[in-house]
Amino acid sequence: MKAIGLHGFNALTDRQRMHALFEVCSSTIWARRVLAGAPFPDTQALLDRADRVLAELPDTEIDAALDGHPRIGGKVDNAASAREQAGVTSADDEVKVALAEGNRAYEDKFGYVYLVCASGRQAQELLDILTERLDNDPDTERRVMRSELAKINRLRLERLLSDPA
Repeated sequence: MKAIGLHGFNALTDRQRMHALFEVCSSTIWARRVLAGAPFPDTQALLDRADRVLAELPDTEIDAALDGHPRIGGKVDNAASAREQAGVTSADDEVKVALAEGNRAYEDKFGYVYLVCASGRQAQELLDILTERLDNDPDTERRVMRSELAKINRLRLERLLSDPA
């Protein structure tokens, strides 16, 4: 997903905007509801709408959004996740193994992938956060996960809406 700026985003067809939004978050309902506010007068209006729509999504649609996120430290299948998880690639094997084990424990406990805004964070920090979050009860963790998803969506939107170089 390359930077196209707000003007570039607003100039896209509805189908192209839908595709761009789906690259940000793999919930089609989220993308459709955000798109319903287009064209956007400014970047903040789009970011605010994206946050509001995410906050209103039912859990089943949040689960669909999680499908677009690979495990932290696992095989990355898209450029956005690769960029966000760059701090994990250079981790030593011990930390990578601990992340893999922590991911499995997290998924066994909560039933979905461990999601954290990984941008700018090293593997050990992500492992420490995972270890702490394993102590959360399911309701608390669901709120934390939604908050992390909102942060990831916002970062991806800000990148998309930044002025093209």
